[in-house]
Amino acid sequence: MTTNRSTSANFVTAFATGWPEAQPDIMVLSLTTHHGVQDFAFNKEQALLIAKTIKETAARLEKPKSA
Repeated sequence: MTTNRSTSANFVTAFATGWPEAQPDIMVLSLTTHHGVQDFAFNKEQALLIAKTIKETAARLEKPKSA
């Protein structure tokens, strides 16, 4: 499978998580960008791995450069 990726990222302007009432075994993450809303569904193992990765990456982020 080939994935075409842009050289720049879409910045998230909002996000929300939830658990569909009919499917309590998945988490839905909704990300809003200037292109619209994208919804992603994760099982428990995927959600925990994503959370771990985000936490580790966030800890390494530098402080924003002042303007």
